[in-house]
Amino acid sequence: MLSTQALLIAIGVEEKSATVIGATFQWFLRDLTGMLGGILFTFYQGSNLDSYAKMWRLVADLMNDLGMLMDLISPLFPSAFVFVVCLGSISRSFTGVASGATRAALTQHFALQDNAADISAKEGSQETVATMIGMALGMLVARLTIGHPLAIWFSFLSLTVFHMYVLSPEQVSSQEHILPIQFISWSSKKANCLHKKVNLGMRISSFDNMEIKEHLLSAAPYYTKAKYLLVERKGIIDVIVYKDSNAADVLKLFFHALVLAKNVHKSKSVHSEGQKWIDYQYEVFIQKLKSLGWKIERLLSPIIWRAYWSYEPLEEKID
Repeated sequence: MLSTQALLIAIGVEEKSATVIGATFQWFLRDLTGMLGGILFTFYQGSNLDSYAKMWRLVADLMNDLGMLMDLISPLFPSAFVFVVCLGSISRSFTGVASGATRAALTQHFALQDNAADISAKEGSQETVATMIGMALGMLVARLTIGHPLAIWFSFLSLTVFHMYVLSPEQVSSQEHILPIQFISWSSKKANCLHKKVNLGMRISSFDNMEIKEHLLSAAPYYTKAKYLLVERKGIIDVIVYKDSNAADVLKLFFHALVLAKNVHKSKSVHSEGQKWIDYQYEVFIQKLKSLGWKIERLLSPIIWRAYWSYEPLEEKID
C-alpha cells in the first residue's frame, strides 16, 4: 500500500498539470519492462527453479521487497522516475516467475498422496485470506502515515526486515545455500565442498586433442558398462553424460564423481578405487536411501550437454 501510494503520487495524481496520456505511457512502459524482465529471467534461470525451489522462493520475496522499495523512492528522483519505476517492475517480474514456478515444485513435495490439485487449492485459499488481511492492515497504515515521510519509511523498513528475517539458516542446513551462489561467493571461497569439484555435463569440445588422448582413453576402460565418463583434470572431475542417461544414471554418476573427487589426491588409481566403491557400496547406499523414504526415481538435474559414443573392442596383435 505504501509503495503504491508513493507511485501514484510520483505519476502525478495530486498535480493538476499531470495528463492522462502521460500517466498511461509511464504505466505502459513500466509493465512492458516487467514483461521483458520476466522472459529473460525464465530464459536464464528456468531450468534451476525445480532444483533450487526453496532458494528461489526466498529470492522471490527479496526481489518483491526490492521492487516495492523502488516504487517508494521514485518520488524522490523526478528526473529518473521512469528508470527507477522500470527497475522496480523488473524486480517484481522476477518475483512473479520465481514464486509461481517454485509454488508448483513445493506443491509436488507436499502432495504425498498425489493430490497436487487439492494442496494447490488450499494453499491458494490461505494466500487469499492472508492477502485480504494484509490489504486491510495496509490501508490502515497508509491512512495513518500519509503526509509523514519518516513514519512511512519506518513502517516499510520494519515490515521488510520482519518479512525477510530467517531463523538460523546454518541450523536449517549447513550444506545448502539459501541465496544464489553469485550473492554468497565471497563467503564460500574457503569452503571445501566436494560438489564444487564436480562439473556435470561437460562438452566434448572443451577437451583438446591431447587431453582426449591422455584422459579420455585412459579413463574409458573403467566405464564400458556405464552411461557416463569421468575425467580427472587438475583435481576437478569432469563428467561427460551419455545422451540416453536416465535419472538413475545421473544419480550414480554424481556419487561416482564425488568418490573420485574425495580420493583424487589420496590414490594414484582413482578410477579403480572409484569403480570398487560403485561395485560394492553403491547399491547398499541406494537401498538405505529407499528404506528411509527417499524417492530416487525423480531427479532434478539440469544437464544441458550430453554426448554419444560407442565402445569397440581392440583387436589383439598377433606375432
